[in-house]
Amino acid sequence: MRKIILAALMIAATGLQAKTLVAYFSATGTTKTAAAKIAQKQKAVLWEIEAAEPYTASDLDWRNKQSRSSVEMNDPEARPAIKQCTNIQPYDTIYVGYPIWWGICPRIIDSWIENNLAQLEDKTLIPFATSGGSGVEQSVRYLRKTYPSLKWQDGKLVNRL
Repeated sequence: MRKIILAALMIAATGLQAKTLVAYFSATGTTKTAAAKIAQKQKAVLWEIEAAEPYTASDLDWRNKQSRSSVEMNDPEARPAIKQCTNIQPYDTIYVGYPIWWGICPRIIDSWIENNLAQLEDKTLIPFATSGGSGVEQSVRYLRKTYPSLKWQDGKLVNRL
């Protein structure tokens, strides 16, 4: 709630009619940096999708098959809890940002989409991702296949903004 109020105050102070939201999940800060640059360039409101239980370094150890991220990504039904929902009603365009995990978006992005599914159906969604080695294409195919009623645009890998 505090983030929504701060965003509304920023909009009121600048006189902008915010129609664009940059919603992102960042486990290590890389995607957060990219999201902030996109929000600044688009004059958009920035929103962090936060896990109810933050990820630790050991949670993110992709070499450990028992790490939290490995367990979640190996379970297509996993939906990690998010800290709070976003009020997306005022926005026409939403950039959706995430790191690439196992070739696709982390399961927390599914959690966020499914928590907002009804409101997302009339929005333009633009995926963007950061990755140490994968492209964004497989993750965009996953999003389009999993959520076919949503208006997905082509995605972009944004490692170097």
